[in-house]
Parts: sequence; structure tokens; C-alpha cells
Amino acid sequence: MLRLGAAIGARAETLMGLAGLGDLVLTCTGDLSRNRRLGLALGRGSKLAEAVAEIGQVVESIETVDTVMRLAERHGLELPISHGVQRVLHEEITPTEALRGLLARERKAEYPAALFERR
Repeated sequence: MLRLGAAIGARAETLMGLAGLGDLVLTCTGDLSRNRRLGLALGRGSKLAEAVAEIGQVVESIETVDTVMRLAERHGLELPISHGVQRVLHEEITPTEALRGLLARERKAEYPAALFERR
């Protein structure tokens, strides 16, 4: 997400602060998070429609991941985690298959060191 943010003009400091990383941590760990509840349901094997119906509210990640991937494509970025999430949400692969795909990737730097240099 840092690479996507940089491509659209965001500052790394913003994404690494409470508005970015703080929100992400809460989304991943908070029991009230609709996105987390969706992920847990999908991990248990529920179908997307079933999980959303059980949550009973809008789960913004379903639409957001498509927007993220459109932006990534427009800027020529590879976002393997977001791509895996998109494929899971569109029921093309299981969460286990997405994880296996990520773990099978060649190891390389996540972002250029210059991303954190002061502008």
C-alpha cells in the first residue's frame, strides 16, 4: 500500500501514522471490524454472500479492493496481497490458495528505500 500511496501522491508518513497503519491494525484486530469478520468467515469456508448476510452491514473491502487493483494497474504496480484478497473475494481462489501463492513468491524488497526520504 505504501507503493500505491506514493504513486498517487500520498506521503509515507501519513500511511505509517494513525490514519494509515493505525486504522489497518484496528481493522485487522478489532472484533467490531466488518472487514475482519468477513475475513474470518471466509477463512472458515463461508461463501462471500453468506458471510456478508451474516454481518448484516456494508463490508467496504469488497468494493475497495477492486478500486485498489484498478489504481495499481493504472500505475503499473504489482500488489500481490491486494490481488490475492481480490481473488478470494471474487471466489476465484480460497484463502489457503492465496496464502500459498504469496508464500511461493520470490523474496524481494517490498518498496524502494527512497520512499521514506524527506521530500
